[in-house]
Amino acid sequence: MMVHARKLIERNLNMKFHIKAIISNFWLLILLCNLTLLSFAQNAPPSVNIGDPAPPLRVREWLKGTPVQQFEKGSVYVVEFWATWCKPCKAAMPHLSSLAAKYRDSVIILGVSIYEDKSTSVAKIKAFVDSMGNQMNYQVAIQDSNFIVADWIEAANAKDNGIPATFVVNAEGRLAWIGHPKDLDEVLPKIVNNTWDLKEALTKRNLNLHLSYLDREASYDLTQYRPDPLKPGDLGKPDSALAMIDRITKKEPMLKYTPRIASTTFSSLLKTDLQKAYQYAKVVMVTATYEEPAYSSIYNVINSYSDILKFPAEIYKLGAEAYKAYIDLIPYPEIANTPKLYHKMAALYWRANDQQKAIDAEQKAINILKSKKDFSKADLSVYESQLQLYKKR
Repeated sequence: MMVHARKLIERNLNMKFHIKAIISNFWLLILLCNLTLLSFAQNAPPSVNIGDPAPPLRVREWLKGTPVQQFEKGSVYVVEFWATWCKPCKAAMPHLSSLAAKYRDSVIILGVSIYEDKSTSVAKIKAFVDSMGNQMNYQVAIQDSNFIVADWIEAANAKDNGIPATFVVNAEGRLAWIGHPKDLDEVLPKIVNNTWDLKEALTKRNLNLHLSYLDREASYDLTQYRPDPLKPGDLGKPDSALAMIDRITKKEPMLKYTPRIASTTFSSLLKTDLQKAYQYAKVVMVTATYEEPAYSSIYNVINSYSDILKFPAEIYKLGAEAYKAYIDLIPYPEIANTPKLYHKMAALYWRANDQQKAIDAEQKAINILKSKKDFSKADLSVYESQLQLYKKR
């Protein structure tokens, strides 16, 4: 009787395990299907792109300036999407205002609020606009439901880059450029002077979208060779990762220095061949792909392994230089945590046995931190302690 009962229990347990496995596999299948659909959607060509007629301006309400009902031929328009919660958007507003003043006779700048929280009322957005005063000295509107996001951001495959997102409509009513407002100084004069090459801009954007997609896909495939975060000290499978990257970059050589490929390549080389790692990183530092050179891929990897592996001084120095190059490209330094970046730069110079540069970088971190309103006293204490440590050597 007891044996029969035990067998019955075992059979029930096996059945439960089998059902659980089926359910787990079902949800795994659903997840894989969703990832496949997501990948397909991300790789789908934009339905609105450079050279196409600009989508309609479907806004709910104009909060500042003369309302724009439609794009008039003969005028250039800058359409910038922002939100009240977006610090980079707020930082870009004085820049956009200066451009509005500079090109007042030929360019109309429009700021359209999107992605606001459901609890953010029109009155609150209006109060924000009013509080900006001359720092937001151009026409401002609020999106009409989600139509404008679908027509512009999503249709142009610009969602991944977030906001602020800027579109320039040329005098023919066509999209001439899509990007970040920090780059308007370079592209806007050419569009205004009618020397902007739409075909070249379209080709470049399509290539960048394609490389970005392939870089993400490669990163997913390389996950299997990365270190196990649950195993301290695990280095993953660097040789296998490098072999896969070699196959990937033979099919598409332009992926060799893209940010995600660069991160895995550099980390794998640091574990297998330090000289090759150094030479590879030097090229990464001067090679722009669909983004600026992948500086963060260099210093993040070095920081990740600096307490596990021992590197020569030149590797640490390269990481510090990557921090400096990254800082120099920050479009709106006032909203970035540059003190922390200089603090980390100093630590890498210290590991590179460059005492003076470590001191200089740490002092820079302290000076910038003190210049900020309501700075963290805890951070200041850490930075000052490190500075004293560097000076005692």
